[in-house]
Amino acid sequence: MAIPGVLRTDMASLSSGVASVHRPSSSSASTASTSSPCLRISPSNRHSVKVSCSIQRGRAVLPSRRKDGIFNSFSGLRPAHLTSNRQLRPFSRCDRRSGAGTIRCDAGKITQGDFTDMAWQAVVASPEVAKESKQQIVETEHLMKALLEQRNGVARKIFAKAGVDNTSLLQATDKFIQWQPKVMGDTGGSMLGRDMEALIDRARAFKKDKGDSFISVEHLVLAFTQDKRFDQQVCKDFQISLKALTTAVPAIRGTQKVIDQDPEGKYEALEKYGKDLTEMARQGKLDPVIGRDDEIRRCIQILSRRTKNNLVLIGEPGVGKTAISEGGVILILCSPFVDCLVCQLISLDMGALIAGAKYRGEFEDRLKAVLKEVTDSDGQIILFIDEIHTVVGAGATNGAMDAGNLLKPMLGRGELRCIGATTLDEYRKYIEKDPALERRFQQVYVDEPSVEDTISILRGLRERYELHHGVRISDSALVAAAILSDCYISDKFLPDKAIDLVDEAAAKLKMEITSKPTALDEIDRSVLKLEMERLSLMNDTDKASRDRLTKLEAELEILKQRQKELTEQWEHEKSVMTRIQSIKEEVDRRQLEAAEKALDEYQNKGKPMFREEVTDNDIVEIVSKWTGIPVAKLQQSEREKLLYLDVELHKRVVGQDQAVKAVAEAIQRSRAGLADPNKPIASFMFMGPTGVGKTELAKALASYLFNTEDALIRIDMSVHGETCCLAPHWSTSWLCWI
Repeated sequence: MAIPGVLRTDMASLSSGVASVHRPSSSSASTASTSSPCLRISPSNRHSVKVSCSIQRGRAVLPSRRKDGIFNSFSGLRPAHLTSNRQLRPFSRCDRRSGAGTIRCDAGKITQGDFTDMAWQAVVASPEVAKESKQQIVETEHLMKALLEQRNGVARKIFAKAGVDNTSLLQATDKFIQWQPKVMGDTGGSMLGRDMEALIDRARAFKKDKGDSFISVEHLVLAFTQDKRFDQQVCKDFQISLKALTTAVPAIRGTQKVIDQDPEGKYEALEKYGKDLTEMARQGKLDPVIGRDDEIRRCIQILSRRTKNNLVLIGEPGVGKTAISEGGVILILCSPFVDCLVCQLISLDMGALIAGAKYRGEFEDRLKAVLKEVTDSDGQIILFIDEIHTVVGAGATNGAMDAGNLLKPMLGRGELRCIGATTLDEYRKYIEKDPALERRFQQVYVDEPSVEDTISILRGLRERYELHHGVRISDSALVAAAILSDCYISDKFLPDKAIDLVDEAAAKLKMEITSKPTALDEIDRSVLKLEMERLSLMNDTDKASRDRLTKLEAELEILKQRQKELTEQWEHEKSVMTRIQSIKEEVDRRQLEAAEKALDEYQNKGKPMFREEVTDNDIVEIVSKWTGIPVAKLQQSEREKLLYLDVELHKRVVGQDQAVKAVAEAIQRSRAGLADPNKPIASFMFMGPTGVGKTELAKALASYLFNTEDALIRIDMSVHGETCCLAPHWSTSWLCWI
């Protein structure tokens, strides 16, 4: 018996054998027997055709297509995906705000509670993908696209680990979706396909095999390899096998179990919240560490202990605490004698751990995921926490446990090896107040290096800064940076302040090379200013304006001639400099010598506009900008200062020859090494009536030696004194320690 029905398909469906038959209701059976229902179909050629069909014993009877393209009689179509209404599962709409919803299939209800958050987001997004593609049935290709479009999704990472290009895979998925039948109207994404149901069943089986509590993204990815529809061809094209994906999944999730609905946020925790210093050292991205051998070996010795193998580097900011930890990595990798530590050093970013953790327990979950990866490595991972004082109280909101208390048990048992770095003030303020945390760390104090050690450090770093800026740095510039920063920059510490001086001086020289020279730029601005003035005077007719215009035109003529000469010189030197740089890249020694000789000959004719070497004068200019001290005073040597000390003091303090001579001789004896270094340089008491120069002499001494009167610590007893405890004559006398 033939039951009339409607075949919903299009031209592509008929050619591929994909169709769905809808039975009419019993109430309309009589009507259907007299007139077979039909459906207008819009195939790819946009011509509407009418198709009528009947269902006989589960077989769709269709009219065949005549040569003119009109369907006539065709029976026996029974494709693999030909289903009636009772075989298609309605995909119930979900609340987009909460993500809640239910999918009904042969396996029963599929609810949000079965999936992790990221997996459920992909499942809910699948009907939207189908709707955008104007397809009624939600199938595995729609789920694949939803997974690949997830930002920082686990599926993309798994495929990448398996050697698959995610961009190409997404393009292949889009292409396959475009080949599928389309429907007209708003019914897109309203049915759940049988292959989609089967994939979810396989994902549920993978979940049970791994002992997980929820279906996660990796379960869905593994289930794709056994799909006989879309993914079979894709896996063949991209050479994706179940074995390759099974190997890639542990590399992403490690040994973690899916016990909550946000496990994907804990995968690769060290990669998210840390930086692999060992890999950076292998790639040569870390600066070389000069000196600090004693501190580095002390660190390795502490890390080799059985228990309490943790240390904290304590020192002022900029003295090289982080460099010591990086130097330990380089020593372990490069030295054949240090084989007691075969490990990986990870720098933990506490800011990234805390950022975005808005719910209670979220920070603890992140930190525990990091610590689990460290403990699972069997001692092969060492954590480096810069500013380790931030772990005290970190994440302790609304009664939650802070990071310090989470670290204590593992630090005490030796399950976690950690290197911390902090300043002395912050260590006393935070770490020492928690004795239980303090006793688990061995203190290693890092002192500020001397000027000589700083010069050695700068010489070791010179090549890195020359390559970065594309200029040469002279040795005299390195020496000047160490000495001048030690003398005149008191709010920073060596070697950081000396490195900053060299870096900024090299950047200044590079900017002069790549941009218009300062002299030429000043002339250009002067010419522009005079041109504007000339245009303004041309409208005036009085004698003074005409005289000024005549002088202005003569001045403009001179400036334009000078501008032309400097422009030609700049362009010529720039072309030669560019040629030198290109020859350096080609490593042709003879051409390089010839080009450098041509540049020297041209620059010897006048003042050169280009320099490619940082000198001590560049360092002096940077120090002058930082401190405000005139360049002339910075270039004055220490010997010249001491030799003319009394002369300079006499310029400000007149008529006090005996006092000035006594102070100058005391300073000169001390700087000459004739005084006891364990005693003060001198102690003076200046006595006399008001206005004779007691305070002025002390200010003049500080200004001449240290280029600022702020170097003088002044205690005015007339302001702080009280008659009950201090003698009246202290207000008119000065006590000076040098």
